[in-house]
Amino acid sequence: MSAVLSPSLAAEPLAVLHEVFGYGAFRGEQQAIVEHVSGGGDALVLMPTGGGKSLCYQVPAIVRHRRGHGVAVVVSPLIALMHDQVGALDELGVPAAFLNSTLEGDDARRIERDLLAGRLALLYAAPERILTPRFEAMLDSLHERGLLSLFAIDEAHCVSQWGHDFREEYLGLSRLHERFPAVPRIALTATADAHTRTDIVERLALADARLFVASFDRPNIRYTIVEKADPKAQLLRFLRDEHEGDAGIVYCGSRRKVEETAAWLESEGLPALPYHAGLEADVRRTNQDRFLREDGLVMVATIAFGMGIDKPDVRFVAHLDLPKNIEAYYQETGRAGRDGAPADAWMAYGLQDVVNQRRMIDEGEADEDFKRLQRGKLDALLALAEAHDCRRVRLLGYFGEDSGACGNCDNCLTPPATWDATEPARKALSCIYRFRQQGGQRFGSGHLIDVLRGKVTDKVSSYGHESLSTFGIGADLSEAQWRGVLRQLLALGHLRAEGEWNTLELMPSARDVLRGDVQLLLRVPAEPAKRARGRGAGRGGAAADKPPPLPLDDEGLVRFAALKAWRADVAREHNLPAYVVFHDATLAEMARRQPGSLDELAGISGVGAKKLHAYGPALLELLAG
Repeated sequence: MSAVLSPSLAAEPLAVLHEVFGYGAFRGEQQAIVEHVSGGGDALVLMPTGGGKSLCYQVPAIVRHRRGHGVAVVVSPLIALMHDQVGALDELGVPAAFLNSTLEGDDARRIERDLLAGRLALLYAAPERILTPRFEAMLDSLHERGLLSLFAIDEAHCVSQWGHDFREEYLGLSRLHERFPAVPRIALTATADAHTRTDIVERLALADARLFVASFDRPNIRYTIVEKADPKAQLLRFLRDEHEGDAGIVYCGSRRKVEETAAWLESEGLPALPYHAGLEADVRRTNQDRFLREDGLVMVATIAFGMGIDKPDVRFVAHLDLPKNIEAYYQETGRAGRDGAPADAWMAYGLQDVVNQRRMIDEGEADEDFKRLQRGKLDALLALAEAHDCRRVRLLGYFGEDSGACGNCDNCLTPPATWDATEPARKALSCIYRFRQQGGQRFGSGHLIDVLRGKVTDKVSSYGHESLSTFGIGADLSEAQWRGVLRQLLALGHLRAEGEWNTLELMPSARDVLRGDVQLLLRVPAEPAKRARGRGAGRGGAAADKPPPLPLDDEGLVRFAALKAWRADVAREHNLPAYVVFHDATLAEMARRQPGSLDELAGISGVGAKKLHAYGPALLELLAG
């Protein structure tokens, strides 16, 4: 923990932003949020990943601490996030700490003494610790002395059972309002549809809170969804053509697939690490630390990895399996490009993905109302995956935001050709109907496609299906085309896959398709356009050679490389990720402007008072050399 900030320092939000964080102005809704909460108001903040949510509670916490209101308690669900946030605040000279299971007894008691003495501006803790009798007693003591300034509830969607990342321990956080009704609260999340927002307000007793909804648009992210053919080969081509040497995340649906994919990428010469809840805690922690601190690593993970990951230079997020819903997809893809530089959200999507997700919902133990809602959420994601128009328009529309075609998704850059699959869809449904008529049995997609294409197999012969009127009526379509037709029928709910063998069953709406009342337009798969890459990137590029986030001349590039090397040394010395010391954008601006004095260095965005004092002389010496 760093030294206590002097109460004589300015206690206005904009002054804190400039002096502590080194920024000259707030972005978007930040100023209104910060001023409202600094003045003691409650707030519910919906802001995309990378939109600057942490400043929305960190600045008010510092402002209120300087005004004598004491400590802000930050509810955070992840130990790794607490470590990085407190490390970053320490670099900025802000008195902050965390209480979690990684602390030894003496360290925990020291932090508790600092907390009770009012020396902290922010304290991070998990919800299960905050709700313990010992912690509540400390809160009572602080409150009695007027030293409890703010509750900040991060990742607030975890409180909602309708959301994609429900955590039962969040439900108890309503007690904070019951025990301390006069202490302002700010709840923050990057993803929440209407159901989840309502749940957050109700469960956290935020009915009187002011709602702030920032734009969900992340224009620097390119959205691409490809039809699965050979997904490993497709992923490898994407990584080698677009992101050689870049840091990124590959999400898989199972632990086994995570480990297999990580090992396979390693065998292909791409540095990759696995992460899932089944790994030993030490292995997970080591792999996460390496990903945060090293350049150019690929993390292959289940959804157990990602919440609160602040690494700004994640250049891609790839999905080899379909997420559960749009909120999960948006949250996961939002971990790319937090620094505002171009990034990719890439997903391979196929027939089996639809079958698996629908079966998980149908076979789950939830009540029918919950299942109905989850089916609706899945339908919205499937509509995004099957879309022929702008992906971003559909994505933002789900969160209630109107937009125009983005020009930066696969469908905008390479508008897909479509073909009318209405008649093939009717043929497929007719064939399934005839299966039931002939023997009362159901079959999977593979057998159905064999019959439609007129392929005589042992199974086809054993059931006498070559005698069906539908045998061979789809020989003009390829197997891939038929899989596309069936995927669309499943996605739209005209078919359902059941049981261990994923046998196909007609749903009531299939009648509308059979009557010809429903038109099915399918996209013709096409390779996405490649992004032009900058100097040092692309195939064979090394992470250390990646271009800066703004154009530099040759001398500026040399200074930028020297600054990154200096930053790496400082980060290792302080045991912090490099971006906590300075972001690439700040280093690039130093390299471009080559400040010659502390005053000039202080004028660069991202250089606050503490960092100016700690690193200024060394930086000036390096830039002068």
